[in-house]
Amino acid sequence: MRLKGKAAFVSGGARGLGAAIARLFAGEGAKVVIGDVLEEEGRRTETEINETGAECLFVRLDVTSEAEWQQAVTSTIARFGKLDVLVNNAAIFRTGLVEETTSEQWDQVLDTNAKGAFLGTKHAIPEMRKAGGGSMINIASVAALLGSMETSCTYTMSKAAIRLLTKSTAIQYAREGIRANSILPHGIVTMMNASLMEDEEYRQLWVNNIPLGEGQLEDVAYGALYLASDESSFVTGSDLVIDGGLTAGR
Repeated sequence: MRLKGKAAFVSGGARGLGAAIARLFAGEGAKVVIGDVLEEEGRRTETEINETGAECLFVRLDVTSEAEWQQAVTSTIARFGKLDVLVNNAAIFRTGLVEETTSEQWDQVLDTNAKGAFLGTKHAIPEMRKAGGGSMINIASVAALLGSMETSCTYTMSKAAIRLLTKSTAIQYAREGIRANSILPHGIVTMMNASLMEDEEYRQLWVNNIPLGEGQLEDVAYGALYLASDESSFVTGSDLVIDGGLTAGR
């Protein structure tokens, strides 16, 4: 039980990668709260985890709302008494060229991905301080490192912002025992990129660029588990790249 006794919050935890992380954390002994705007899927995941004998709470959360983040953290403390781990996972994805991107799309993606992670971090810090420390895990992307023909500039910008938010948090709160690290995945089919993967020709070209081929959600979830656990107690401000070797040749 690598997370026994810990309380963890996972944003965007209703389905996909967030749900995979929540399930793995719960299986490793954590008490888990999942926050999402997808209430039906979120309550289904909550039920599935609780049926295994673990403890999980679903709360509705629009990550762009500071008030909802405050309430989500309050609900976590009311249920489990503390907050040890935060996974900022909630995100949206867009494609398109720079000149095709509207101001509305820019605001929507940056607010959800970057501002959402900022608000989660901001409101988790006081509770982690009370707990004597904690672990922030921000789900970024190799899109924070590389340009792309398909990926919108709004998405790459938001993930780059998350990387630097992580490093700033790590430096500012290290002396209080609060660690912050980012995970940069690639090569995983998620709910966000599923529509692109419906084109089999595109999917095959995509896979061919990844030395290890296509990965699974659990490959990223296990990276989050390491960063959430005490095994990574001397790791902060780092990028954990989980990309099947894509960036090794770039």
